[in-house]
Amino acid sequence: MAPHEMLLACETCGLAQRVEEVEPGMTAECIRCGSPILSRPASGPQTTAALTIAALVLYIPANIYPILSMNLYGTYSENTIWDGVVSLMQYNEYLVAAIVFLASIVVPLLKLLGLLFLVASVRWGRGRRLRARTHIYKFIEAIGPWAMLDVFLLAILVALVKLGDLGKIIPGPGLIAFTCVVVFTMLASQSFDPKLIWNRE
Repeated sequence: MAPHEMLLACETCGLAQRVEEVEPGMTAECIRCGSPILSRPASGPQTTAALTIAALVLYIPANIYPILSMNLYGTYSENTIWDGVVSLMQYNEYLVAAIVFLASIVVPLLKLLGLLFLVASVRWGRGRRLRARTHIYKFIEAIGPWAMLDVFLLAILVALVKLGDLGKIIPGPGLIAFTCVVVFTMLASQSFDPKLIWNRE
């Protein structure tokens, strides 16, 4: 096997084949079924850093500003993500409150801080604790699905349908910021190339 070749199995058809190391922005396809088996993001760590910093900046208004503004029976209220967690706890829905707290506040922050650390380590800390940084990347990938934007959108849709005749519900600026945080975080995660962790050149 050549120095720059690796043996990979296609996740679609299972065929094991030798694949040369691909350049950034390129994808290697299975010779039998054509499914992608190896790819590298085209963008560099600068793109990841820019998206991560933008998401971190928007993370603050996403948690400070209200997600929903509601006018029900003449009573006006604004609710942030934290207000929702507190309300769930007041109704003894501790499990749901914990899930919302982790998925909406803790997980996005951990993912952003982890990505920022990886980008900084690629720029200034090459050759040090490579396995630990790889574990951090795997942890970020594992917790990614828990940043559940779809749950919030579904909750807002249900509220609009069920309470449409009883009151008025308006999505707040916090929802826009939160949506941008999730989108920027997804893009930042996809733009980061984990091979840069092991690139000592």
